Amino acid sequence: MTTLGRTATVVSLLAALCVPGQAVAEPQAPSAGSTPAAPQPALDLVLDGDSLSLRDAFAILEGRPVSARLAAGTRERLDSTRAGALAALKNQRVYGWNQALGPLKDRPLSPEQAVQFQRNVLRSHAAGVGEPLPDNVVRLALILKANQMARGKVGVRPEVPQRLLDLVNAGVVPRMPQIGSLGTGDLQPQAAAGLAALGEDAPVRYRGEEGPASEILPKAGLARDFVFEAGEALPIVSGSTVLAATLMDAVHRATVLADQAEGAFALFMEATRAERGSLDARTHRERHIPEQDTVAARLRAMVAGSGWMTEEGRKRLDPANYHPRVQDAVSVRAAPHIMAGLRHALADARQTLVREANSSNSNPLIFKREQGSGYEFVMGGNWDGSVMGHLADTLNAEITDVGVLSQELSGRLLSPRWSYGLPANLAGGTVGLNSGMVQVQTVAAALIPEMQARATPAGTLSRPVKDGQEDHNTMAMASVRHLHENLDRLEMVLAVQYLMSAQGIDLIAQKMSGLPLGAGTRTLLAEIRQYITPLADDRYMTPDLERAIWLVRNRHLVPSIAA
Repeated sequence: MTTLGRTATVVSLLAALCVPGQAVAEPQAPSAGSTPAAPQPALDLVLDGDSLSLRDAFAILEGRPVSARLAAGTRERLDSTRAGALAALKNQRVYGWNQALGPLKDRPLSPEQAVQFQRNVLRSHAAGVGEPLPDNVVRLALILKANQMARGKVGVRPEVPQRLLDLVNAGVVPRMPQIGSLGTGDLQPQAAAGLAALGEDAPVRYRGEEGPASEILPKAGLARDFVFEAGEALPIVSGSTVLAATLMDAVHRATVLADQAEGAFALFMEATRAERGSLDARTHRERHIPEQDTVAARLRAMVAGSGWMTEEGRKRLDPANYHPRVQDAVSVRAAPHIMAGLRHALADARQTLVREANSSNSNPLIFKREQGSGYEFVMGGNWDGSVMGHLADTLNAEITDVGVLSQELSGRLLSPRWSYGLPANLAGGTVGLNSGMVQVQTVAAALIPEMQARATPAGTLSRPVKDGQEDHNTMAMASVRHLHENLDRLEMVLAVQYLMSAQGIDLIAQKMSGLPLGAGTRTLLAEIRQYITPLADDRYMTPDLERAIWLVRNRHLVPSIAA
């Protein structure tokens, strides 16, 4: 599976990312004869500030072991910039170097205060609260920060990014609280990591144990104490590195759910014996949207060979009263277009995140003078995360729209008129005596208003702080947190659609005898039926739905289907 896009020859169905979400009951494991997955080899990362890829980032997010180091020549580049920065300080007052921060930017610092100031900055800024970021997101954030420092534009010694990489390589994970960042730099979460790097009492996790860094670092084979010198604390907290890592995690999750949404729609099409014309390549080519072409191609591949989605299949339920359908409802015909919107937003986000991973996004930055000799500090706003925040808002709108579509489709399956003859409520026994899946569908309906409320763009809700010094804030961290919350909800909404579509297929399978399902849809149905039996008479439904959610969240099915 690629990370910068999906090839047209592979459809990922029922894939998942093993990310934190609402707990569900875990079904029984696969059969005892299955072979455990072999341990993955460590990812060997050489950081030069210019070539970190999303493939690498996604591997880290998936939990692959990593060994990271600075590229050859990086130390010399960082030493040169550091020496130039210290020389420039003799003739320039510089924010965070010999001047204080934020609304105190006009307060000068003496050389004697420099080291204590670095420690104080991290202590005062480590004020975040709430649940910690997932360990793999933290690991990625530290690697991104080290890679950005390797560009040699922030003036730190090479020992600083190396200290961050030492934490990663040793398996030490600083505890980064999620709440507090306004997207104007990574002040709170990165300050917590900075304190851990110093060996203070900030909490870290190591091999299942959590405790203060001062106690844990020696257990991990690392020196307990480290010192940040003049100007080195600000590059730790400045920039949007944690935001980028968290958005990368959301993009990775959303990509998998985009695959799953297509699989759920293909099953729905089989259950309702949908018209195949809405997938015709000719009509999609006329729209000139590449993502729409590829979504339609994957859907065609999944239903290829289906006898259900034919005139014969549509006649089978009630041959005496059959009338040509003419065309399906908007939700069916426009589904490829809606899902293409999500793919388009994901492509934009990937492009931005690759740039972000290999950019200098701190303040100030240090450059060689274009004329004359030496280096100069340049103050600016490269820490600003507004582009990523607005991308997160856009992605949230797109995944919410996919959720709305999924809920509408599962709702159609309850109605004999809208589903073209499926039993009312998808009841498996006597309809009326059995109520079927009516309340299963309500779970999806209950989640949609929550998704819609959380899809309000936080990036439009700026408010000034810090005595007006930071008078415009991106609120990007709120945008990304809302996006992750809605990805959790979308997992459940899609699980409802999978469960109900599979039930619809099984309810009429006898009448469709002799007509095959499509190449991909029959694989999907078989996977679901390994864990969830068809509904006959009414039964306790929560376990069925929990198993479906577990399948969406944790299973990995990647049939090789030519699209």
